[in-house]
Amino acid sequence: MQLIPAPAGVLEVDALWQQDNPNDPNTDTVALLCHPNPLFDGTMNNKVVTTMYRFARDNGMHVVRFNFRGVGQSTGEHDYAEGEVVDAMTVLQWIAEQTNARKLWLGGFSFGGYVTARVAEQVIEASHIWGLSDFEVSNIALIAPSVEKNDSSDISLPADKTFEIYGNADEVIDPNNMQEFADRLGIPVSIVDGAGHFFHGRLSELKGLLEKHSI
Repeated sequence: MQLIPAPAGVLEVDALWQQDNPNDPNTDTVALLCHPNPLFDGTMNNKVVTTMYRFARDNGMHVVRFNFRGVGQSTGEHDYAEGEVVDAMTVLQWIAEQTNARKLWLGGFSFGGYVTARVAEQVIEASHIWGLSDFEVSNIALIAPSVEKNDSSDISLPADKTFEIYGNADEVIDPNNMQEFADRLGIPVSIVDGAGHFFHGRLSELKGLLEKHSI
C-alpha cells in the first residue's frame, strides 16, 4: 500500500507489478479496478474487486486498485462519481509514470462500474487532456454496474471491448435496467443465474466469466 498525491489530498493505492516475461502477452497490460459505493462500506478490498484483482494477477497483468476519496487512508469526501472519476484518472497518470505498459484492462463493480464506464470514456475520447494518449483500452469490465442510481443515459463505450456481468437475483440494481443499458450499447452480457448483487458463493464463476470475455 502507498499514498500518492491527488486533487483531494492523497489516494491509497495497492499496486502489483508483475515481473517482465517476454513469453507472456499480458505483461504490457495494466488492470485498474474501481470499488463499490463508499456510502455503503465499499472499499478496494471488496470481494468482487478482489476477484477481479486475482483474475488480472493470474493472467500476468500488472494490477492496481485504490480507495476513492474519503475511504481508508484516501483523503477528501465522497463526490457522487464526479470526483471519483478524477481519482481514477489521477491513478492512471501515476501508473503511466511507474510502467511502460500501455494497454488498459478497466474493471469496476457496482458504483465502481459506473465510474469505470466514465473513466473509459475519458481515456478513449479525452486522454490527451490528461496526458494519457499512449494508453490503449483492451477491455472494459462492468460488474453489476450502478446504471440506475447514476445517470448513464449518455454513456458511450466501444461494444467490441466492453462487457457486462450481473446476477438475475440482484437486490440492489434492477437486472432489467442493467440489461437495457447493455442493449443500448450493444455489449455482450453474462447473467449469473440466481446470483445477488455481491455474487455470494459465485465468485469463482465470476472469475471464469472474466476469463471468457477478456481478450
